[in-house]
Amino acid sequence: MGLQFFPRGGSAQVARSLARALPAVGWDVRVVSGSTRRGGDARAFYNGLDVVPVDMTAASRAPDPLLGDPPLHASYEDRQDAPDRVFGRVDDLVYEHQVDAWARVLADAGAADHHVLHLHHLTPLNEAAARVAPDVPVVGHLHGTEMLMLEEDDGRWPHLAAWRARMRSWADRCAQLIVISESQVQRAHELLGIEPERCVLVPNGVDEPFFDVRDIDRAAFWRKHLVELGAFDGPVLLYVGRFTAVKRVPLLIEAFGAAADRFEHRAPLVIIGGHPGEWEGEHPSDTIKRTKARDVFLAGWHPHEDLPDFLSAADAVVLPSVREQFGLVLAEGMAAGLPAVAVDAHGPREIVDDGTTGWLVPPDDARALADALVAVVNDPAERRRRGSAARAAARERFRWPQRAAQVARTYERSLLTPAVPAR
Repeated sequence: MGLQFFPRGGSAQVARSLARALPAVGWDVRVVSGSTRRGGDARAFYNGLDVVPVDMTAASRAPDPLLGDPPLHASYEDRQDAPDRVFGRVDDLVYEHQVDAWARVLADAGAADHHVLHLHHLTPLNEAAARVAPDVPVVGHLHGTEMLMLEEDDGRWPHLAAWRARMRSWADRCAQLIVISESQVQRAHELLGIEPERCVLVPNGVDEPFFDVRDIDRAAFWRKHLVELGAFDGPVLLYVGRFTAVKRVPLLIEAFGAAADRFEHRAPLVIIGGHPGEWEGEHPSDTIKRTKARDVFLAGWHPHEDLPDFLSAADAVVLPSVREQFGLVLAEGMAAGLPAVAVDAHGPREIVDDGTTGWLVPPDDARALADALVAVVNDPAERRRRGSAARAAARERFRWPQRAAQVARTYERSLLTPAVPAR
């Protein structure tokens, strides 16, 4: 199982959960992953698994981090002054260096001796696999961020056309491609030329019983993490995620500010996330200053292991992302008994049942989002009813053992599919 990125987002959490669950259905896993000692240590993140970390820490200090040895990965996001610049700005020279470096990693990890290579995302790791282990079938795993980059305008980045061609070639070489939501199947066909029958729908899962309703002293918990919340007796709204443009965190803050005057009780919005040094557009702290929104609290970046307690100390999970490919935090919050507020599009539409397990609102509709927040805060009986239904739905639909069994069957089918020669 390979990931070029160091662990900081949902795809790493998915890879870790699958790697832990697959041995129970007959597959042993070695994880090869990017790593950095600055907030993305793969050895710690994949603790207990057979992991080969590729330490990129030194590369981040190089004149060009993408030319380090081993190099820092590029990104699907175009963040100003970020060391991991967007793939669309990466030229042929840097691309070849990335492929060569990862080919050495895969060779040392024994990739050619494995039965299947499960590669998360479409990255130079795919090209390295084609060179080092051309006869080993590849199962691709599309998490959706790669398609967000492919949907950008042709002229935005100088090398986007070259990356489109590479990614289509890598997708073509995969024996099977795992997608995480039904809406991705058509997008994968349009953007990557993948025939729908080659796509395998495997939605992300929730680690049970790790994510469940916990008996927690809420007042003590919030005094520990945000002393200001000691003055509140109303429900807590929770956002968890990165501060990328598609997440629409500034829009959430604006909608919350508009809704707060209609709350029957003061209710805080707690924002968890924003990997250190990473954001696109306006930083949430600047949005708070600009809008003068009160009762909005930035709780910082926390490891995934801390999330169940935060969910148990909250009353609803909110995700305003307009192009969310799945929305794992929605499923995790639902498993913890929280109703969800999300956008009626892409993955969240397939997770949240509007009116039953949460509230769905149109994309980029601040007024509708504000109305949903008011409904959450002002109607505790309905909030609890939808939260109870959300927990039941999550326990039925989002279990990793079932997901691992689906992935195992995908591996087995890939063994019957002849490898596509590297181009």
